[in-house]
Amino acid sequence: MIVKTNSEAETEALGERLAKCLRAGAVVALYGDLGAGKTAFVRGMARGLDIRESVSSPTFTIVNEYPGDPALFHFDMYRLKNAEELYGIGWEDYLDRNGICVTEWSERIEDALPEDAVRVTISRLSDSERSIRVEGML
Repeated sequence: MIVKTNSEAETEALGERLAKCLRAGAVVALYGDLGAGKTAFVRGMARGLDIRESVSSPTFTIVNEYPGDPALFHFDMYRLKNAEELYGIGWEDYLDRNGICVTEWSERIEDALPEDAVRVTISRLSDSERSIRVEGML
């Protein structure tokens, strides 16, 4: 499925709709350049999971945890060199916690992603317009 959004709010709304379709334990792999709208998409996902905390990019912390039912684990892989480093911070433990794991910069840890991960590619077309491709929906 490919969707065009015309604002940050529309990108968030698409993330919200996706989150409402996910089951606990799902992994969502995000792809896109800097400023493409990945974190906005995750903000929408949090809203779709009824998480009321403010969502921000975990660039310096690697992962932000947002409690909910299910919990949302938001990873930023930008500073990781490879999947091996991800295992070093407990990736398998997060997968076993039955939350929703969403990863930004997923191309850096492709080997660690489960085969059934939902893959979302966000392409910036202009300052406000995005093309969002979703593959592997449940």
